[in-house]
This record gives sequence, C-alpha cells and structure tokens, in this order.
Amino acid sequence: MITGTNLFKLAKRRKQLEQDIAQIEARSFSKDAFVRFRKNKGAVFGVVVIAIIFVLALIGPLLSGRAYDHVEKRQLNLPPRAPVLENIGIFDGKISGTNMYDTPALENVYYWFGSDSLGRDLWTRVWKGTQISFLIAVIAVAVDVLIGISFGLISGYFGGKMDMVMQRFVEIINGIPNLVVVIIFAIILKPGIVTIILAIMITGWIGMSSVVRSQVMALKEQEFVLAAKTLGASHFKIIVKELLPNIAGQILVMSMFSIPSAIFYESFLAFVGLGLQPPQASLGVLISTGYQSLLTQPYLIVSPVIVLSLLMLSFNLISDGLRDALDTKMKHI
Repeated sequence: MITGTNLFKLAKRRKQLEQDIAQIEARSFSKDAFVRFRKNKGAVFGVVVIAIIFVLALIGPLLSGRAYDHVEKRQLNLPPRAPVLENIGIFDGKISGTNMYDTPALENVYYWFGSDSLGRDLWTRVWKGTQISFLIAVIAVAVDVLIGISFGLISGYFGGKMDMVMQRFVEIINGIPNLVVVIIFAIILKPGIVTIILAIMITGWIGMSSVVRSQVMALKEQEFVLAAKTLGASHFKIIVKELLPNIAGQILVMSMFSIPSAIFYESFLAFVGLGLQPPQASLGVLISTGYQSLLTQPYLIVSPVIVLSLLMLSFNLISDGLRDALDTKMKHI
C-alpha cells in the first residue's frame, strides 16, 4: 500500500525531473558540450597542464636571464640547482653525494635544470624547445584547416570524376613515406624548421581530408542540403553554411588529435638529425643530446622527456574530452 509520504516524495521527484528536462531543453548544443567537457577530469587536467607549459614556454627563458645558445665554458655539466629547493635536499647541485657547485666561483650560480657539456642553460633551452613544439602545433592545425578541410569538402561534395582524380592524388601522396619527403627536403635545403613545415604541408593534411570527405558524402544527400539546392543556393553557400557547420565538431577533434602527432614528428626528426640542428633548441634536439650522456649526466634528458610526455598526454586527453563532449555516442563505440 502506498502511503501519503511516498506519494509526496514521488511528486517532489517528478517536479524536479520536469525542471531538469526543461533545463536540458533550454541548453544549447555548444553549452551542453562545454558542460560535458568540463565534467571530464582528464580533459580539464590536460587544459591546465597545457596552460602551465605554455606560460612557462613564454616566460621561462626570461626568468633565467641566459640566452639559449649562450656558452659558459667554466660551468660545464652542472647538475640542477634551485634556490630554496636545495635546502630540502632536491635540486641541490649534487651528483653521487658530491656538490658540483662547491667552489667560490659557483657559490651564487643556479641552473634550475642543469647545464650541458658546453655550459648552456638547460632550463632556457627546454622552454625554447617547447616554443618550437607549440609552433609546430599551430602549423599542423593551420595545414589541416587550410588544405585538409578544403580538399575534403570539394572532393566529397562534387564527387564523380573530380572526386576520383582528387583521391588518386591523395593515394599517390600518401604512398610516399614521410621520412623520404623529409630527406629530400633536407638534401635540397638543409635540416631545420623549414624542412619540417614543408613535410607537414605535403602529407599532414591527408587524415583530415579523408574524415571531411566521408562526412560530406554522408550529409550532402540529406534533406536540408536538397532544400538549399531547391531554393537556388550556390555550391559555395551550401558548403559553407550547410555542410561545414555540421562537421565542425569532427574537424575540431581531428585537429586536436593532429597536434601531438606533429609534435612527436618534429621531436623524432630532431632526434635522428633531420630536424633542427644545434645550437638551436627543440625537445628532440635536447633528448638526442641527453641520450648521449645518459649514464653520466641523466638530468640532461629527464626534463625534455617530461615536458614532451606531458605535452603529448595533455593534448590527447583534451582530444578525447572534445570527442566525448561533441559526440556522446563515440565513447560507447
């Protein structure tokens, strides 16, 4: 038998449920996606870490007061030492119990990440290298947006012979290994940031174009597109006003996923000697240099590896969060 108290609780719950439904109906898609993204702890963690690393990349080289390529021949291979932290036993400038700063000339000298075999400040070089990583990230997104999206929209919308020709072109470009492209540019030009940018421009947009093409081909036969054609809308207006807004979520997610791939690509090329060259600083260059002294000066490789790992992990967490926020079905696939 249902008591009066139970009926009262049921009515109260029903009223609360109706209020929740009204709030959901009144919420826009973008706001609803933002709420879902904010509830994703991994994505929020990624945003916080990227923000911290970005700020350090901007102001980090200024804090030490040293240039990334400044050579100090009397301060070679010094371990990390930082004020305050040295008093609690970390970053105290010691290796195997020996204080490498225990000389009058180094009494007030601090290298927060240590110095390399030429006396260059590793702190400054790490954050200078992180600036390169963010530059590569911006370039990767720009290439995806300017080339990948345009190519995919045109190929998917017009279809037919145009689509066939464009896809054969994609297959030819995709069949050339990225490393071969970089080597060719390195021979013609010289290893450096320009070589990496050109390699990304040639092959970095193919994944984005494939996703955009498949989405456009699925949407172009929908009723709202047919209605726009019936009303006399031009191809340009249909692509920009009808198709592009409906695939914006997938484009955003794909762009975010391309960032860690591009950052790792640059670091790998620098590690094997096809990217930036010393004395220029990038995370790949620093990892390559630190790897050569891994047994004697392990601190040379620790800081760039940690920064690179945090960058890639954080961007991947943000990408996963955006995917789940913009398309809730994706996380159940």
